[in-house]
Amino acid sequence: MSQPQPIDVPQQVEQNPQTGEKPEDVRGKSQGQLVRQRFFGNTGAVVSLIVLLFIVVLSVTSLGVGPIPGWWKWNPDATGTVLNGGRPTLSLLPPSLGEHPFGQDNLGRDLFAMAMQGTQYSLVVMIVVGLIAGLVGTVVGGLSGYFRGWTEAVLMRLTDVIIIIPLVILAALLGRLAISWVRAHDLPTFATVIALGLLIGLASWPPLARLVRGEFLTLREREFVDAARLAGASSGRIIFKHILPNTVGVITVNITLLMSSAILLETALSYLGLGIQAPDWSLGRLISENQTAFATRPWLFWWPGVFIVAIALTINFIGDGLRDAFDPRQRKFNPKRARETGERTDQYPDALTASEPGTKPAVNAGAEAGTRGDTGRDGR
Repeated sequence: MSQPQPIDVPQQVEQNPQTGEKPEDVRGKSQGQLVRQRFFGNTGAVVSLIVLLFIVVLSVTSLGVGPIPGWWKWNPDATGTVLNGGRPTLSLLPPSLGEHPFGQDNLGRDLFAMAMQGTQYSLVVMIVVGLIAGLVGTVVGGLSGYFRGWTEAVLMRLTDVIIIIPLVILAALLGRLAISWVRAHDLPTFATVIALGLLIGLASWPPLARLVRGEFLTLREREFVDAARLAGASSGRIIFKHILPNTVGVITVNITLLMSSAILLETALSYLGLGIQAPDWSLGRLISENQTAFATRPWLFWWPGVFIVAIALTINFIGDGLRDAFDPRQRKFNPKRARETGERTDQYPDALTASEPGTKPAVNAGAEAGTRGDTGRDGR
């Protein structure tokens, strides 16, 4: 009787086909180390983070913060003589900022100083919106998803009421109220920026709350939550110790998306005259004030637009990098990785399924069956 032919089976799968990671890349590392490794392995996210940090450092150091002065010599409201028709003096070859790198408006005000002040205010609004919307959305979604019953009914009906109102209209109304309140109490401009971000954040949390609620509904039925409940853990401990850490990825990614939307929303409100008011500048107000000069002096329109697009894009790319870092199975299609995985799948079609819990590769099972059959024949 012919002997069974040995089956050439790889000792182990070179990498996980779902995440593209090799075993040695993840062995012995904590969840935080894996997230950091995946994030810094994403070229787009890292480049976006560098660009965003550059914009933050440039805007903060050029004009300074509070009593701390900056290195730029012009103030946003300082008028002067219009030089060379107000054209930008920025030069790449040779590198030089010149007297007015972004140009001047018709009153001789320096556009670079105005753009840096607008960038500072836009970044502050973005951060405040992210904090407020993230906090409120997480609390509302977590409580409604865990406790269910009347708690879920009340909180979700409140969410539905807010979410059906167009965000621009709601934010414009709240922004106008914030500006009126700050002016009535004669508070400084920074209070207006904080109040605007606070009220925009209070209008932006419902989408995050619904996502967090869905995550809590799923996680509260998992075995580790049942085990903690049977061990006598309180609801607070279960939420903060067992469920909330497993939703950090969803919360973090969606907060970055909310921050990106906040930049565009603040720009729209300032463009409509419902955001930052004179004599202070925001990126949206710069575009609104200089829109009539687009045909004759387009640089007055370009630079604020460049900073708006750069901030929004970098935040979105950072959010994509965080999403891939927390859940690498959601990575976008990679033709090279798909082609490599496809070649291994053609050679060993069942070996790649071994990454699923409780699943044994069919080729290994076949090898074991062949071995058992061969032993039986030898025994007979």
